[in-house]
Amino acid sequence: MPSQDNLYARVSDFEAMEADLKATRHHLHAHPELSFEEAETARYVADKLEGWGYDVTRSVGGHGVVAVLKNGTGTRSIGIRADMDALPIEEETGVAYASTVPGKMHACGHDGHTTVLLGAAEYLAETRRFNGTVTLIFQPAEEAGKVSGAQKMIADGLFDRFPIDAIFGLHNHPGMPAGTLLTRPGPIMAAGDTVRITIIGKGGHASRPHLTVDPVLIACNLVMTLQSIVSRNVDPTQTAVVTVSTIHAGEASNVIANTAKIAMSVRSFDPAIRSFLEERIRKLTASVAEGHGATAEIDYEHGYPVVVNSEKETAFAQAVAEELVGAENVATCPLLPGSEDFSYFLQHRPGSFLRLGNGKDSAILHSSGYDFNDGSLTTGAAMWARLAERYLDQ
Repeated sequence: MPSQDNLYARVSDFEAMEADLKATRHHLHAHPELSFEEAETARYVADKLEGWGYDVTRSVGGHGVVAVLKNGTGTRSIGIRADMDALPIEEETGVAYASTVPGKMHACGHDGHTTVLLGAAEYLAETRRFNGTVTLIFQPAEEAGKVSGAQKMIADGLFDRFPIDAIFGLHNHPGMPAGTLLTRPGPIMAAGDTVRITIIGKGGHASRPHLTVDPVLIACNLVMTLQSIVSRNVDPTQTAVVTVSTIHAGEASNVIANTAKIAMSVRSFDPAIRSFLEERIRKLTASVAEGHGATAEIDYEHGYPVVVNSEKETAFAQAVAEELVGAENVATCPLLPGSEDFSYFLQHRPGSFLRLGNGKDSAILHSSGYDFNDGSLTTGAAMWARLAERYLDQ
């Protein structure tokens, strides 16, 4: 059973705040802003935090907001992060608070992530039952894919300007009941790389293929070869994904084009496997192209690194979660092949990235029918508040 003590935040403490949390989340949902465009979202967040007495710094690494609240004589500092940006997707949820901006929507739940941290912020400011420093990080541009908000905030001196001993974050998790929490020590989310390959052959008339070097044929051979990397070159006990997602070549049915282009997504959970995948992709691409008398150009774009949770901080977060909602409502998170730029924060400070249940029937992330589950708002806010209180009470 959840802890019944009154020393730290409980989900029931946020029941009176639930209507306000929903109103905040719905406002954010109706006014989405894409990566690097979060000016109004950042203003909305910063204004609330200043009204609650936080020392707020705006425009950290772009539209980032950092809010600091100190209490007592404790020297420890905890950092908690929420992302704020939306996605370029036309919303099809039909909810009353649907996006008012054509072609943009909160299809990943960052409106909910921001709301639960704001809820915790208000509670901590009112109760002040902690001894030390709470540093709340509202991050832009998590969806950027590269040169993201986390990277920009770090480059803007985040950890130098705002001393933090450990950092925590969360993401909603469709498929798990609302209000449940998931943790996992070590790797939890994958490194995500994007590869673009151009096969350069020799075009000509489709009726005389023997006079050409057909890049379409080569591209098809290459796809089959690349798909063998994981099944035949990676240890079965490791997890990796190589997915060729697009092939483009030519316009006319009677013309063999000069070039064919392939785009692919590469996911891995181990730095050595990540390097190995790149090596094999480069070698096989060059070999297949050369074997058919063509050449290949490779644009290998390294995306976010693996999210690696610290053992100690994850065990601590799991203990807090079990106190809050009961061990029966805390699960081990499976390895997730998606990527997250929270990984950059964890390269600088120990910490843990959690998952918050979004409902068993939730639409998938990044889909036009997705919506953050309001039933998880009080649990998310209580988790952050209790985590801060408990961490600073050690």
